[in-house]
Amino acid sequence: MKTLTAFFRLIRWPNLVFIALTQLLFEYCIYQRIYKTTFADTAGTTQFIFLVIASVMIAAAGYIINDYFDLNIDQINKPEKVVVNAIISRRWVIFWHMFLSLLGLFFTVFALPVADYWYLVLANLGSIILLWFYSTNLKKQLLIGNVLISILTGWVIVIIFLSKFPLKIHSLLLVDHDEVRYFRFMILYGSFAFIISLIREVIKDMEDREGDRKYGCRTMPIVWGLNASKVFVAVWIIVLVSVLTILQFYVLPFGWWHSALYCFVFIIGPLLWVFQKLFKAQSSEDFHKLSSLIKLVMFTGILSMVFFRMYL
Repeated sequence: MKTLTAFFRLIRWPNLVFIALTQLLFEYCIYQRIYKTTFADTAGTTQFIFLVIASVMIAAAGYIINDYFDLNIDQINKPEKVVVNAIISRRWVIFWHMFLSLLGLFFTVFALPVADYWYLVLANLGSIILLWFYSTNLKKQLLIGNVLISILTGWVIVIIFLSKFPLKIHSLLLVDHDEVRYFRFMILYGSFAFIISLIREVIKDMEDREGDRKYGCRTMPIVWGLNASKVFVAVWIIVLVSVLTILQFYVLPFGWWHSALYCFVFIIGPLLWVFQKLFKAQSSEDFHKLSSLIKLVMFTGILSMVFFRMYL
């Protein structure tokens, strides 16, 4: 039982549930609402389920390999949470990484006709490879690793959009076309996922700076310093809050009062609280609290898709 619990901790099961929930909401509340479809479409449902499984498997493999190469750093930053070698041997950790990666690729191929969607199969294969290089090297570099993880976070939404249509950019230029609306929602939530993930990644680097410094990592807090890193995060928070506020004033004339209130209370409000506390934070515990709140904002932001099921 101890090993099973450790395995679920290793693959970050709450994050995997969050990935699956994100894709489910984007499918159910956005796509199905725009195109007036249901899960009764057996072929489309099978494709979607396989894509969700693929995304979850690839993400789980990424978490595993990250902990494998972060063993020394984690023994300093969070020794009580270490699983690799403490509970599960390094050999088994590598096995599970390879197995879940291949499983993710397998489900990607089965979900998508390779003739039409070969670029998505290659993209998921590329995600597996990039997560390996992120764990071995890129996460220790200034900003590169942060941007990569943020892109892959947004990819969770983008791949659902691209799985519906082969690449047909010309159709997105048609005014009032359903694909235009669907494309806009993909940009909206994909961008939100990218920015909020980038904010959290940099805050996590501030939290882990002591262990990172000892093992030669060149993360932003180490290279630029804590204050410059805080300014970087603050700028992105301002950008995100500004865009979200503008969007609320855009939808209010349509009578979307409930969604606007939700956004101000559960997304914009917490972001402003993080902004206020950011410059006072100094200890790893302070940054851990901010990181946890940003993760909560990621959840409430994705959960806002439910309103489009009501309004569209």
